[in-house]
Amino acid sequence: MKALTQSGGRFWRGLLGVLLSLSVSACGQTGSDADDGKPDVVATSTIIADLAQNIGKDEIDLTSILQPGTDPHVYEPVPKDTVVLESAELILYNGYNLEPGLIKLIEAAGVKAEKLAVGEVAEPLQLDEGGNQTVPDPHVWGDVENGIKMAIAIRDALIKISPQDKEKFTQNTEELVKQLQELDNSITQQIATIPQDKRKLITTHDAFQYYGRAYNIPIAGTLIGISTEEQPSAQTVKQLVEEVKKTGVKAIFAETTINPALIKTVAQEANVKLASQELYSDSIGAPGSEADSYIKMMQSNTRTIVEALSKG
Repeated sequence: MKALTQSGGRFWRGLLGVLLSLSVSACGQTGSDADDGKPDVVATSTIIADLAQNIGKDEIDLTSILQPGTDPHVYEPVPKDTVVLESAELILYNGYNLEPGLIKLIEAAGVKAEKLAVGEVAEPLQLDEGGNQTVPDPHVWGDVENGIKMAIAIRDALIKISPQDKEKFTQNTEELVKQLQELDNSITQQIATIPQDKRKLITTHDAFQYYGRAYNIPIAGTLIGISTEEQPSAQTVKQLVEEVKKTGVKAIFAETTINPALIKTVAQEANVKLASQELYSDSIGAPGSEADSYIKMMQSNTRTIVEALSKG
């Protein structure tokens, strides 16, 4: 009987050892995405993520830190962002201080990936910050020609970390660039339909300078500057109200990533319409929305601007 008990004990201990071994093995297989052989690519903004996905497609494992509707200017990184960045082979971020919290994290010593400030491939507009100081405007994608430059830079960065996929990345980029060129022409044509005396843009924050210069629609005023960290004073609101009245515009615009309360106040006090559709400034729209890609975002903004300013 004693021999039987000892034998049974050895059996159960052996079975337990096998199960533990299988468990550890399974965890090792599922705990890493690197087993699929695809490079891990991380993008900070939704716009850059969308361009990268169109170029990399199934040949990369892409993670976007910011989700649709998130404001990159004020985003505060969380611990999981550090984990994602430290495991990346390539990090694509905008630069020109669009995402200051994430840029600090990307520059940290523990992040060893290849890094590309995608937006900085475009020549920046220098905007006045007061006190004879200027800062580069980070919203470069507002001009689709800059979007094309960004796409080409992403292609080259992907080829660097995965040269075996050069042909696919190149072909995907050629298709994307063709679509962007068509988009650029379409925006130019649509904005030109707005009567010249109505062709003025007033928005919540100063994110449309590249768009305005590229497509001949002057920015007549904004509630705050290039960063949404600014808190407009009552005096600032009053000044914008007076500016709106002077311009004679029929509509002004809120933005999807910013609380619309103050710009609504401006519209009410200036007795102008607030466009029914908000503009997408720093982020594409949610999946399934009319602006869930860079191209669709630019199309949506143009449609909204033309409809609001052409009426009345």
